[in-house]
Amino acid sequence: MDLNEMQKRIYQNKLNKGFNTSDINLEFCLLNGEVAEAFEAYIKKKDNLGSELADVAIYLMGLSELLGISLEDEINKKVKINEEREYVYVKGVLVKKGSEDDIK
Repeated sequence: MDLNEMQKRIYQNKLNKGFNTSDINLEFCLLNGEVAEAFEAYIKKKDNLGSELADVAIYLMGLSELLGISLEDEINKKVKINEEREYVYVKGVLVKKGSEDDIK
């Protein structure tokens, strides 16, 4: 199944189960919570890290569908940009070439 189909499936499940489909701010907060849970699973070396990362992806795809954004298309565009982008090290951190002045 491609990401566009998955987005639609995730959105339909939200509708079927009665989850939020209108409060975008809430969805961003819930996504943030899922990222925090994944981080906690990583830090504490819990066995459910994969499941928590899946929750992050599910919330992200659901939010993308709510916003009418094809996450698959956006990922493909961004991967191409990143592949063509040049990076440099500034103070030991890899940053986009041209953004060196932003690092203080």
